[in-house]
Amino acid sequence: MLKYTICFIKQGDKLLMLNREYPTWMGMWNGVGGKIEKGEAPLPSIKREIYEETGLTIDHVIQKGIVTWSVDGVKTGGMYAFIAELPETVVYKTPAKTDEGILDWKEIDWLLNPDNDGVVPNIPFFLPKMLLEDKEYEHLCIFENDDLVDCKTITLQKKELVR
Repeated sequence: MLKYTICFIKQGDKLLMLNREYPTWMGMWNGVGGKIEKGEAPLPSIKREIYEETGLTIDHVIQKGIVTWSVDGVKTGGMYAFIAELPETVVYKTPAKTDEGILDWKEIDWLLNPDNDGVVPNIPFFLPKMLLEDKEYEHLCIFENDDLVDCKTITLQKKELVR
């Protein structure tokens, strides 16, 4: 079982992103999510994290696979990845200061721009597949000396990873 969850909350062509105030990825735009609590399954964990970090109650989230990473040749962690769609009729005003950082709506094209150094570096590699494809993947992100050097995508068998 992986230790973390992440969700990208989509509304139209924007995602609700968090600029984190604390490590890991302090000062970088990232999805919302966090640590799975003891005895908690990934799906209830991400719903709890969404509420804690945004105040939003989102009942329907879609599992999109997992994101794992290795650092200097050692596989060190991973997270269950989700997408949620917020209806256009819901108004969520940003920027909003939270205990975790600053929430703001960001255009998807801006997040995926290769010249954007303000986004967690592996997001542009796995986010397009999460947004556009129905398959579930493992996205293995390889870091060396704190730099992302590769991201490999492996198709997962269609199965329920979370309950």
